[in-house]
Amino acid sequence: MEESVEEIREEIFSHGEKKGLRTHNRINGELCGRIVELKPGYSKVSLKTTTEMIADDKELIHSGFLFCAASFAAVACVNDPYAFLLSSEITFLSPAKNKDMIIFEAYEKYQNGRKREIEVKGFLDEIKILKGSFTILIFEEHILTDKLPQYK
Repeated sequence: MEESVEEIREEIFSHGEKKGLRTHNRINGELCGRIVELKPGYSKVSLKTTTEMIADDKELIHSGFLFCAASFAAVACVNDPYAFLLSSEITFLSPAKNKDMIIFEAYEKYQNGRKREIEVKGFLDEIKILKGSFTILIFEEHILTDKLPQYK
């Protein structure tokens, strides 16, 4: 039986809810990765690279898609609906190409009040292709709340 467009769209945009994801649960799993595993202080996200991510004729994947999946793994690791990425430091160790399956693992390294430091590593098979550190802040309410003047 063939899936309808709506069923496919629902799978793409609701993948994390089935695994207990409490944040970024409307993110596009095709472009930003899918939750593979989720537990307190840890997340694993998989990203299958596609033709939409290609940057050149050799099928190099634009690093922005790798960053997106890594940052998604970081906020999923915190797994709070009010988690917001404040800063990051990323090192790209190796390129990715079309049809690669990349696994991102995120670990909470440090916690101070509402601030979290998350370490993320990205792997293509056994090769580490990305490493990064993300600073996540947990707000008291959604960052786009009406209390911010630009969103009134």
